Amino acid sequence: MTFSSAWILGSTSATAQAIITELARQGCRRFHLIARNQQRNEHLAQTLRSDHPGVDVTTDSVDLATPKPIESPEPFDLYLITAGVMGDAEQARVNSDQAQWITQVNFTGLIPWLTAIVSEERIQQPGALWVFSSVAADRGRPSNYHYGAAKAGLTRFCEGLLLRCQGHPFAVRILKAGFITSPMTEGKAPPLLCTAPETIAKDLLRHPQRRGIEYIPWWWDPVMKLVRRLPASLASKL
Repeated sequence: MTFSSAWILGSTSATAQAIITELARQGCRRFHLIARNQQRNEHLAQTLRSDHPGVDVTTDSVDLATPKPIESPEPFDLYLITAGVMGDAEQARVNSDQAQWITQVNFTGLIPWLTAIVSEERIQQPGALWVFSSVAADRGRPSNYHYGAAKAGLTRFCEGLLLRCQGHPFAVRILKAGFITSPMTEGKAPPLLCTAPETIAKDLLRHPQRRGIEYIPWWWDPVMKLVRRLPASLASKL
């Protein structure tokens, strides 16, 4: 499977930019980039056009915290969703607005987009939806339970989409990511546990045909199996 067109929600994230660069390097010629910060998004589009002459790049801006009517996007080979925020976990414990913002951007704000993408008509044709979730979805932690709960909800929703698409040519891929080197994780994750977004991009596009739920990098799978089995007395210290 090769992708000649890609629709990206959360295009200015470090992970999305690495995947976009790798897609272009492999011959993807049409991109639609969607992000909250339109200025940064336009700069990314200009860089993409400059580095890869001949690519067709369009942009749009969206704030997932502000619900709005969503129309089904035009057909693309790949729909990639990396949009999300870590938020301020300390503030979310005492501030309902922060708590709601984390939940809205990471989960409920994505549901209209996912619903529009995975239409009955679209799943009859070849294509792929890749959604970034998180290992934080696997177990509640006192340090970031708002983020983890939102990602858990996103994972379950997308698992339903995955099962709905069984037997159809349209593939759903749910990516439970560990720490990825980015401004989002800077100062919040041990450097030894962080993976470069370029490494993630190359690994994902080495097997573009995959569907299902997978951990990235792969070694987060055994790590999270252990974390899920920790007694509550130990889990409370995470």
